Amino acid sequence: MSVRAAETLRLDGHEVHITHPEKVLFPEDRITKGDLIRYYQRVSPWMLPHLEGRPLSLHRFPDGIDKAGFFQKAAGAYYPGWIKKVTVQKAGGTVNHVVCDDVATLVYLANQACITPHIWLSRVDKLHFPDQLIFDFDPSAEDFAAVVDGALSLKSILDDLELPAFIKATGSRGLHVAVPLNREQDFDAVRAFARRVAGSIVAKDPSRYTTEQHKSKRSGRVFIDINRNAYAQTAVAAYAVRPRNGAPIAIPLAWSELQNKGLRPDAITIRNVFDRLDKGDDPWKAFWRHAASLDKASRKLEKPHA
Repeated sequence: MSVRAAETLRLDGHEVHITHPEKVLFPEDRITKGDLIRYYQRVSPWMLPHLEGRPLSLHRFPDGIDKAGFFQKAAGAYYPGWIKKVTVQKAGGTVNHVVCDDVATLVYLANQACITPHIWLSRVDKLHFPDQLIFDFDPSAEDFAAVVDGALSLKSILDDLELPAFIKATGSRGLHVAVPLNREQDFDAVRAFARRVAGSIVAKDPSRYTTEQHKSKRSGRVFIDINRNAYAQTAVAAYAVRPRNGAPIAIPLAWSELQNKGLRPDAITIRNVFDRLDKGDDPWKAFWRHAASLDKASRKLEKPHA
């Protein structure tokens, strides 16, 4: 796709008017809004399954990543009528979130300089029942080796609990471990389960890992964040671009890739991601086919020897 100034693209039967594709969004790398639009259109077959049917929070940078960006939850009144929205409850009222089910919407959002779409962990038909559980390994210092070790330790626990586990580099500093769920448990139950599992990792190695909320109390340890597992909380979508130099991608990984000593969470970028995707390398292709229940795992976790 070649995006020219003031071009109108016809996608999914809708017209998407592209404005100022020459605007530079990543100054250090000279990556433009047109580049961002081209990326999201091309990556849509891999990305849309992880966006479809769920509310989004949009991290927008209209003036580029070297200027202050902002999070937009409510869909703009000027958005075209064909863009799907869902009204969700919030404290004191409601919010109309965008729902991205097609490439036309994804390209429209990119044209709004939405660099990073963040997803709810539930879908609009069962908003209080998540379809995935996320453990976020966030280093307090530049200790990515500890992040990798923590993710592998978690994988061992989840294997013992007979739960599927998928790994994603965040495109920032850490890793996400995700468990696809069959939407039987509500957010409170899922978060309580995640807290117990994270606590077991901390108990084994309290010098390297913590679930401490306050940064000042983490003492350089890796923070295992389970707080995304709550109603209206969000996580970076798989294949989303991050607002950092180089335009890194939140990229699904194979577990075997964690054995690579040179692995970095921001190594895959808008410029090299298709080197792997075009080879059919999509470790999350079967993500939704492995949706699991936490019932059996919860009972096993409650046993004294667990």
